[in-house]
Amino acid sequence: MHTPKNVDRYSFDEKKKIYFAFKRLFDLLFSIFGLIITMPVILVFGLFIKLETPGPVFFIQERVGQNGRNFNVLKLRSMGVDAEKNGAQWAEKNDPRVTKIGAFIRKTRIDEIPQFINVIKGDMSLVGPRPERPLFTEQFNKEIPGFIDRLAVKPGITGWAQVNGGYDISPQEKLIHDRYYINNLNFVLDINIIIKTIKVCFTGSGAR
Repeated sequence: MHTPKNVDRYSFDEKKKIYFAFKRLFDLLFSIFGLIITMPVILVFGLFIKLETPGPVFFIQERVGQNGRNFNVLKLRSMGVDAEKNGAQWAEKNDPRVTKIGAFIRKTRIDEIPQFINVIKGDMSLVGPRPERPLFTEQFNKEIPGFIDRLAVKPGITGWAQVNGGYDISPQEKLIHDRYYINNLNFVLDINIIIKTIKVCFTGSGAR
């Protein structure tokens, strides 16, 4: 996917640039620490995934990042290896392609833990719009003008859209929430989202 031109209309001032610098430092420290303490969880559920279905433990998929730059997102595999044998599909609620272990790790967001590596690499942030696949990004932008406004900042493991509607909201609703986040960037909002995300992990709300 080529870098979208109209993303440039978001011009951040010096105050926001300082915010982004401190946010990057926070992302690094939190992700390194988070990866260390959750490593046993990754190992245990990696074993469960391997025992339930054949195939790799991790799922790697191309997503669209900040300013239209593509990267490979890393997750624990929650579907069978032939989940997209008929082509790319939008995940649905109670998706039949999801395995038994997959349903649990999606509900608790455990499948997202390996994305700490994406944050450390600089592809993602802890908080930001969820990254979409190139195919869906282009499709949604044709159907919803301005959808690529979401690419003005780094995508996140969690975001304002996820804590206010989960993963089952429509692309239109997602854009509304993500625009709100981009227009109101600050540390208080980020911390609020992280706290809400922890609550979501225990309730399992918004899972697909």
